[in-house]
Amino acid sequence: MNRPSRRVGLKGLRQAFDEVRFGAERTLNLRESLPTPDAATLRTEAWLRQQQVDRADEVLIITGRGNQSDGGVSVVREAVIRLLHVLKRRGVIAGHQEHTPGSFAVTLAPLSALWESPRRNRGRGIAPPPANPPSLDELDEETRTMLRNLAERALEGLGLKDTATFLQGEMLRQFGAIAATVGDAPGREDRLRMAIRAALDQHE
Repeated sequence: MNRPSRRVGLKGLRQAFDEVRFGAERTLNLRESLPTPDAATLRTEAWLRQQQVDRADEVLIITGRGNQSDGGVSVVREAVIRLLHVLKRRGVIAGHQEHTPGSFAVTLAPLSALWESPRRNRGRGIAPPPANPPSLDELDEETRTMLRNLAERALEGLGLKDTATFLQGEMLRQFGAIAATVGDAPGREDRLRMAIRAALDQHE
């Protein structure tokens, strides 16, 4: 008679620890909305990229075990696992591990990993990074100034003294890496500046 209440008690205790460790802002619960695998993949990638911009360290993704799925296998869980491997190659996450049979603890990579990691485009259903603009003049002055500062620091970090020669190309390269993180949704310029500011902080 005591076993069910004990299981409930342990479950509640685990949830309490998770709330302390991750918090609501660093938890993505896919189990509640029951998305399709494709929708779960898109939502998870966008969320993880934003968490990287926000400089989160560790986050929790809840997929569910798939007890109600055909064969007892969660197709959402399998889709998220594939995505996590892709995003590790792309420099978005540093790694992940099973937290419970229905969730994963994910460690985010620093923003600098986006352009330090090799460019690979494997993972089906993952949108490729947005193309560079024909001209950085499409960005507002504040964003261009921040991007220029980031490019200069990156070039100086490589030991180059004459940064002017390579500055334009480096600005485009930095933009291409960061643009993949911020996406094309409304408020893109604000998110772009936030990501550049975070990258600048890492050069301090």
